[in-house]
Order: sequence, then C-alpha cells, then structure tokens
Amino acid sequence: MSSKEDQELSNEASLPKPTRAGRIETCMELVSKAMRCLENNDKQCVMKKIEELIKANCYNGNMVGNEIVSSVKDVVHKLWLSSGDELRCELLMRLMELRMSRNWVRDALGMNTKRLNKWLVRCNINGESRIVRNNIIENIEDLLRDVLGWDEIRMCEELWKFVGIDVNEFRRHGIEPCIWLIGLEGLRSLKRPYWLGLRASDLAVRRREKGVELKLRTTNTIDAVFFPMLLNIVKTPRPEIEWGRIIPGTRHATKSIALSFYVDLGPNEWPWPINLNADEFERILNGFNDEGLAMFVAGMIDGDGLVRCIFKDNNAYVHVGITACKKCHKSYILNVLRRVIAERFGIAGSIESQRAANVLVFSGEDAIRLLRRVTKYMHHPLKRLRAELILALYDERISLEVFGKLYEQTEYERRAPDVKRSHGLEALAQAAPQTHTHGAKTIFQNPNREI
Repeated sequence: MSSKEDQELSNEASLPKPTRAGRIETCMELVSKAMRCLENNDKQCVMKKIEELIKANCYNGNMVGNEIVSSVKDVVHKLWLSSGDELRCELLMRLMELRMSRNWVRDALGMNTKRLNKWLVRCNINGESRIVRNNIIENIEDLLRDVLGWDEIRMCEELWKFVGIDVNEFRRHGIEPCIWLIGLEGLRSLKRPYWLGLRASDLAVRRREKGVELKLRTTNTIDAVFFPMLLNIVKTPRPEIEWGRIIPGTRHATKSIALSFYVDLGPNEWPWPINLNADEFERILNGFNDEGLAMFVAGMIDGDGLVRCIFKDNNAYVHVGITACKKCHKSYILNVLRRVIAERFGIAGSIESQRAANVLVFSGEDAIRLLRRVTKYMHHPLKRLRAELILALYDERISLEVFGKLYEQTEYERRAPDVKRSHGLEALAQAAPQTHTHGAKTIFQNPNREI
C-alpha cells in the first residue's frame, strides 16, 4: 500500500478556493431553483435542491450570511407545509442524514422541541445522535464513548502515536483523527456496497470446500490495525504472519513481515458474485442509488486507493486515485468505474498508466466533489484523516499554513525508513487488546526463521 504514496501523479490541478461572494451566488441560484420546483409542485425536485443547498453549506450563516440561511429555511418550511405525513417523514430523515442540528431543523420548521420530538418518534427517527457537521468535533468523543466504548478510542490514539501523528494538534484545529471509527458497525451487513468496493480492490474472496474465505493482507502499519478491526465487524478474524517479499530499490528495508487476516463464511453468506465480468460489474454499479455508489467507491479507496495532496509554488494540488494492476483480472474495473461516476455524479476522472498498474485519478475540483460524496463512508484511518483535512481547507475552516503542517504528519518518508511502512506486526502488538484478533489462532509461516 505504501508504494502508492511514492507514485507521481502527473495530472495536477490547483485546489479550488471558493470566495464568500461565489458561495452566496451559488446558494441564491439554488434557492431560486427550489422555489420554481415548489411553484411546479415538484416536491422531489425541492427535496433534491434542499440537499444541494445543505451540501453547498448554504445553511451556515458564518459562510453565507443570515439572509441566505433564512431563504434556505423558508424553502424547507414551505415544503413541510405543502406535504403529507409520508413526505414530511422523508424530509426529516434526509435532514438528519445530512447531519443537520436539531435546533436548525426546529427553527426551519417553526416548531418547538417537544413538537419536533413527537415528529421524530412518529417517523421512527432517532435524532439524538444526528449532529451538524460543524459540531461533530465538539461531540465526537462523547459519541464514540456511547457507541463504541473507550477501548477503540484508546487503540486509535495509540496507533496515531505510534506513527507520529499528534492527535491533540489535529483536535485543536477541529479535526478528529478517530472519526474513521464512526459507522463501522453499519458494515455488519455484507450487503453494504462498501464490501463489494473493497472486494474490487484489496479484499480477496475465495470459495472453499465448506464456504467462502475473506482475506486481507498487508505489511503496512496502519492497515495492520485497520484490517482486523474491519473484518471483526463480520466475524473474529484469524491472523497469519509470514515473511513478505524483498522490497526492490530500497536501502532501508530488504524484507518485511506480512500480516494476513482471514474470515470464514458459510457457503451463502457472501452476497456478491465472487468473479465479475465487465458487463455484470457495470450492471451492479448502475443498480446502486447515489448513496450505494458512494459507499462502493469508498470501499475501493479504502483498499487500493489514495488521497494525496502535493504542495508546489504555495499551492495545494489534490488527487484521489484508485489503482488496479495491469495484468490481473481487475483491469476492466477502472474503465467501468470512470464511466459510471461521470454519468451519475458528473465527476470526471482520467486513467494514467504506470509501470505495474493503472490509476483512475480525480484531480482538483473533481477530487473535492468526489471526496464530498464518499468521505463519510471511508474508514481507512489515514485516508479518512487526509480527506477530512482537505475538506476542512476547502471549507475555509483551516488555513493553508495550518493544513500544510497537519498534512505533513500524514506523509510517508521517501526513500528512507518510515514507521508507517513495514511495521505492521509492531503496530498490531501495540493495539492488540483492542483489535479483537485475540482468541483466534495465529499461524506463523516458516517459524524457524528468525525475526
């Protein structure tokens, strides 16, 4: 995985920095379109425009001013007044899924807390843990304690400490390094498109005599903690330790220790085709709704993907990439995925040919738009942290100077020893009590060889 960090991406595009005036203009245009949808009694159109308004931060008075926020709330209120119970519940659910605060929703709908709570109960919505994105940092530790327990947080903090990332420094600037833990429990169902995305990248799925075997393998420090936690959502994984391949062209490391994690499923537990051809793959992707497609892409990025920023001439150039080896059966995936993402989201990517792999690359504005779609579904600790940093810069929540200092902590050392590389076994030992591989039998290949 770490070798992907060293690959140069030629297609550089400067990170866009929208001005306040530009953002206000965008919001005014969206409000105008939403009002036209209301006039035409096209309520699904209004719902879509409300979602676009929220994703464009038009609900945030600090970014667009109170007048724009008032117009957005007016659109929400008018849709509410003109809708029946079913559509009202759909609207409430969507607002909560978009992490709007209860206070904002209550104010937009013109009701008190008691009445809003009654509607949330009527619509079978738990609004207690739905919090606006800008407030998520303030509440993240309490939320994680409630949902996951402190063990996972301590493991996360130990992992970051091990690889040289100062969690307190990130938190001082409103970035939560352990946010990747949120939503892991939602992956308990293998029917989530995230798993197919991971299958299309790093996850090996093989049919065995008594069922199906899932396998994730790495020498990477962060993956060594992330992979068993991810698989443990489904079943307790069993680890296997072996010597990895000799690393060519490096003076600082001539061999590595590879960690593999296995999960055994019943014959009918894996819900996706094990072997896909291009037509079947495209048919499945086209069958996903927007959320499902975003989950799938997040799974691919968490596997064989990269989130990267290059600094040059006092500018930041952002890239999101997904790799596939040239000679393996996955080579068709990038072409299909590029086409589907372009058709569905209007986000353009290009395929770059490198020595051993092809890379589907999204740069600049397209990279930002893709991250806005998929970041909340990403769980790889380092990639999620970088994505959160980039979005914080784009949303002007941190300066370019602060971004540069924080991002530097996430970078790999080039052509030099780096604790983020080839230290998977040490990282796993550091986090072992919290990664839930204890109790499973550990197999060491070639036990007579000295480590």
